[in-house]
Amino acid sequence: MKRKQLEMMLERLEGFSRPSFQREQYATPASVAAQMLFLAAMRGELGTVCDLGCGTGMLAIGAALLGAKAIGVEIDGEALAVARRNAEKLNVDVDFIRADVHSLALRGIDTVVMNPPFGAQKASIGDRAFLSKALKIAKTIYSLHNQGSEGFIRSFVSPCSVQEIYHMPFPLKRCFEFHSQDVKVIEVELYRITCQ
Repeated sequence: MKRKQLEMMLERLEGFSRPSFQREQYATPASVAAQMLFLAAMRGELGTVCDLGCGTGMLAIGAALLGAKAIGVEIDGEALAVARRNAEKLNVDVDFIRADVHSLALRGIDTVVMNPPFGAQKASIGDRAFLSKALKIAKTIYSLHNQGSEGFIRSFVSPCSVQEIYHMPFPLKRCFEFHSQDVKVIEVELYRITCQ
């Protein structure tokens, strides 16, 4: 499957019906998901993949479409119901688990892919908690963060190491009342982190 084909398939997925501002539930754009997953696929890193904070399943489903054994972890039951419908729509098997990232116990994960909450609203559910868990359960991590996060990420993940940083546009669709534009493009950084 080509990247553009994956992106077009992912664009068909249903988004959050009632996104939570407190949980920073912004759907990962299909273009960003496809780029992240193809980077992992080119390196042969889509064996057993876990999408932490999977929301409506974009990254987990995309990984499954590329042949990964995919697991999606999400605390929000409503979002998980949408994720299950999305997986069914594209006829892929994803093991969805309802769990809090703090108490999650998983083994045998090759790669974590995630678009964690950045922690702008509530630090305890922000990227630190997701990065901490990812570092404990996987050898390789692909994680999206605010532009300008490099110093923090490098320090936080040590002794694991940042191997690559990709800068990419992230089109945010209007999903909350306070949004003034239909689409606002922000710049994000995709980090590829490896642990030995």
